[in-house]
Amino acid sequence: MAHTWQVRAANSVSFLFGPVVAFVGIGILSLLLRWAFGRGGSLIAPPPRPGAPTDYGLLVPVTPVLHQGDGHALVQALADHGLRATLAPTVHGPRLMVFAADEERARAILASR
Repeated sequence: MAHTWQVRAANSVSFLFGPVVAFVGIGILSLLLRWAFGRGGSLIAPPPRPGAPTDYGLLVPVTPVLHQGDGHALVQALADHGLRATLAPTVHGPRLMVFAADEERARAILASR
């Protein structure tokens, strides 16, 4: 006795169902990942951009500095006298900056060097 198995004919709707579901799933995942990772900027801070010497808020320029090493030595010299100072990159080159209240004292200390 020979058995013949009947094979179901797949209609076009069930044949396209799998690929359509796959593409919709990939689209949803793409949108979700774009939303999750597309907001905000980089976690790495950008390098400081030079500004005008007057762009540093409460800090005022005391003296221009020719070399970074000289600038760090001047910052240390002011720190030894109890003054807070920083070396800031400006469009006119590095400047030694202090708070406005300490400007006269810093100039006197640097003049005595």
